[in-house]
Amino acid sequence: MLSERRLEVLRAIVQDYVGTEEPVGSKALTERHNLGVSPATVRNDMAVLEDEGFIAQPHTSAGRIPTDKGYRLFVDRLAGVKPLSSPERRAIQSFLDVAVDLDDVVGRTVRLLAQLTRQVAVVQYPSLTRSTVRHVELLSLAPARLMLVLITDTGRVEQRMIDCAAPFGETSLADLRARLNSRIVGRRFADVPQLVQDLPDSFEQEDRGTVTTVLATLLETLVEETEERLVIGGTANLTRFGHDFPLTIRPVLEALEEHVVLLKLLGEAEHPGMTVRIGHENAHEGLNSTSVVAVGYGSGDEAVAKLGVVGPTRMDYPGTMGAVRAVARYVGQILAES
Repeated sequence: MLSERRLEVLRAIVQDYVGTEEPVGSKALTERHNLGVSPATVRNDMAVLEDEGFIAQPHTSAGRIPTDKGYRLFVDRLAGVKPLSSPERRAIQSFLDVAVDLDDVVGRTVRLLAQLTRQVAVVQYPSLTRSTVRHVELLSLAPARLMLVLITDTGRVEQRMIDCAAPFGETSLADLRARLNSRIVGRRFADVPQLVQDLPDSFEQEDRGTVTTVLATLLETLVEETEERLVIGGTANLTRFGHDFPLTIRPVLEALEEHVVLLKLLGEAEHPGMTVRIGHENAHEGLNSTSVVAVGYGSGDEAVAKLGVVGPTRMDYPGTMGAVRAVARYVGQILAES
């Protein structure tokens, strides 16, 4: 176990390196931080930190930089989450409050996260597999043509056209709409098939074919839309950190193009707490020089998706964690009120 003084030295090294982008020497540490010990003692502490693998010497200069292991200890034990200022919080709320629908919420969230953190922002759409039905609308477009509109508790709207084998009257349509909503509103998507399987039997013989077609379209919608969707923004921010990536930034950009990789990075929405993956903790080789900060968001206590940022390991972790957490909280409030 490291002593409290050596933990303080590590914290100072991380803070200085993130702020200056330059390897940190013992003389600079004693000048910038009130460590209460001589430069010689700091040099000794840095030697121990280097032996333990928390810092490393990038080249022949006297300075040291944090390793993935050093950043990990900093995040786990030394870094508090930096709260946003009141103006920042008001700016987030005013920017997100004017969103007109779910697509707008997600798009604004990506832009906001990228601007706040100056990193690459990733936002996952609310998953239908974790959503519940808010309302089903059935509209008559022609005697034998209907529109099905499915609205989820997270504000997602799916529309489908249905061509019926025979005309379907307004009375029957209103009856089907009422019965559908009474059975499935407030229920999880996974429960819907069982809840509606006997519904055609409760209609007159001449209407059962159309009811069956409507239900088939509804169930197809639930299956089709389980594919996870992501929006990414701020990729150009990575160009500011070119020297933070060994050799080239290309592997990072290629990894960010693979949505499967990004979904794995964000993690499962069932685990809504904040996760920070640093450097080689990211399984994808192209992202070994990056860190990922992600957290779940939702319309209640349960997360329906994740959002987060990807940037170099030389990251302002307290500030980034604070921004990601604050934005997730506001998005959750918007979904709850929508």
